[in-house]
Amino acid sequence: MSRRNVETYANDQQALCRQNDFIPDSLFREYGVNRGLRDVNGVGVLTGLTNISKIVSFQNVDGKRVPCEGQLFYRGYNIKNLIGSLGPNEFGFEKIAYLLLFGDLPDPQQLEEFTGILSDCRTLPTNFTRDVIMKAPSKDIMNSMTRSVLTLASYDDQVNGDLGNSIRQCIRLISEFPMLAVYGYHAYNHYENDDSMYIHRPDPNLSTAENILRMLRHDKSYTQLEAKALDIALLLHMEHGGGNNSTFTTRVVTSSGSDTYSTMAAALCSLKGPRHGGANIKVIEMIQDIKSHLHDWTDPDETSAYLRKLLNKEAFDHSGLIYGMGHAVYSISDPREQILRSFVNQLAVEKGRQDDLALYRNIEEEAPKLISKNRPIYKGVSANIDLYSGFLYDLLGIPVELYTPLFAIARIVGWSAHRIEELVCMNKIIRPAYMSVMRERG
Repeated sequence: MSRRNVETYANDQQALCRQNDFIPDSLFREYGVNRGLRDVNGVGVLTGLTNISKIVSFQNVDGKRVPCEGQLFYRGYNIKNLIGSLGPNEFGFEKIAYLLLFGDLPDPQQLEEFTGILSDCRTLPTNFTRDVIMKAPSKDIMNSMTRSVLTLASYDDQVNGDLGNSIRQCIRLISEFPMLAVYGYHAYNHYENDDSMYIHRPDPNLSTAENILRMLRHDKSYTQLEAKALDIALLLHMEHGGGNNSTFTTRVVTSSGSDTYSTMAAALCSLKGPRHGGANIKVIEMIQDIKSHLHDWTDPDETSAYLRKLLNKEAFDHSGLIYGMGHAVYSISDPREQILRSFVNQLAVEKGRQDDLALYRNIEEEAPKLISKNRPIYKGVSANIDLYSGFLYDLLGIPVELYTPLFAIARIVGWSAHRIEELVCMNKIIRPAYMSVMRERG
């Protein structure tokens, strides 16, 4: 008998898997099991406690949950106040990273020491860039970063889960992530796109945001506003509660006793999923589609007409979604979007991209009205941070392949904080229960 190749075999087996692995919604309702750990109202099932961050999107009024303006707190500080406290030329990545990792804002001496340590750690093992990053370049930079993180474990003589050791490893990875991402892109761009390759070493006197732009650009140059806007984007992506998929992954893997490298690799694998970290790429693709079909991007009526087609599954990817709108937690507003939008406005003016900005603003204004008319919703719908983050990266000339890696460069700070908290206070493996609905056959 001739044997099919594995690809044909796998495709042919899809029907069998769909038949035997399907579980109807009725059984979830019957046993009170929430898909995705969220109830019918979108409220997450409590799986832990945390001191690291807090999201507010509802208030209790007379015993009822009422939607409110979104708020995000890092270690008890409102994110708007934290960013508002930064000077016009001050970069906050290092200061807020200290806050999330250690629980308090640093004084000037503590900040200087921590910034110096991050700078000292902003290096890779000898020949690592050549032997690991450039050896097997990939268009998927998240895969490249994951491979690099796991390989870095081979260069560490103390790969264990002790608290002090884990703090050391987290600090090193926070410093190294920008290099893993940017160098991974340059390797791909050279070997796969036949473009020039340049590997700029980070400058120890520059901030994380400045070094990202320095390493990415061939001439190492950037404006103060560009670096400030990128710094703000990193701050807003650093942390977002313990319930998001990649942070929960971090805590689950940490609870098993696994090491820091394996934990962060698992978090990277979670973040790269299009339902999590890749949302701003979908926004950019949607925007390109809209622009190709509109005569006047600045016309709200023309924009609204095309958004209706999106909702009716008549345009773009026929998903019925307007990407960048709505959020699993926020209802009336996403505080991160509100903050980022102000910097995007400034940068769009600096770059002469006001027409593009008008299109984004029209989407932000018109989409909630259309969605509320066309869809049954249990809470308000507003723009989320993904609507503007992709536009910001576009304004900065950052290639699409680096959009999700930039998310990871920021979010590893939150992952690290949750890993440390899990090590300090949990000390119990996370082992959820699944109810079997299997039919016994013999």
